[in-house]
Amino acid sequence: GRSGTGGGFERFCQGETDVAAASRRIRDQEAARCSDQGVQYLEFPVALDGLSVVVNPRNTFVGCLSVRELREIWRPGSPVRTWRDVRPEFPPREIKLYGPGTDSGTFDTFTQAVVGEMGASRMDFQASEDDNVLVRGITGDQYALGYFGYAYLEENRERLKAVAVDGGGGCVAPTPESIRDGSYSPLGRQLFLYTKVGSLSRPGMVALM
Repeated sequence: GRSGTGGGFERFCQGETDVAAASRRIRDQEAARCSDQGVQYLEFPVALDGLSVVVNPRNTFVGCLSVRELREIWRPGSPVRTWRDVRPEFPPREIKLYGPGTDSGTFDTFTQAVVGEMGASRMDFQASEDDNVLVRGITGDQYALGYFGYAYLEENRERLKAVAVDGGGGCVAPTPESIRDGSYSPLGRQLFLYTKVGSLSRPGMVALM
């Protein structure tokens, strides 16, 4: 709860922790850091997830956004400031953006899938590693837009409205079925646990894994 995937890998590869929960695969430079520190590990894919684009329930005009529209909203140097900048029929109200911090695997995955480059994003948004903070921000602003993992959408169905995403084959909403069958693309992903090999002989670790 204190850091994103990147911060977790930093501590993991320094030998400070036994397990790293990750919302993306370990990067080459992180794997090299683990190797330099003598940390051998195993990778366990543990779940499927879908990055969920959400708005406030009082938002009555957004039901689906294309990946192209999301890219235009979130790319570095984006000129988008209001909803009307996205589509002419949308109201001229300022978009308040919410998303995970730059140390988050969710941030990495979203920017790669939507913008086309990991870490490439406009930075004038409300960022937090705590998705509950993002939920509170979006529920308090009628014209907000944000994204995070599916679990936080599922836990807050009465407070949030999911936006379907058109990746080129039509609008698809995030659901357990669309995430599982791969049709919620390109925002589907795997979740992982990384475990130090040297820790696996400990009784607590054996019970956990």
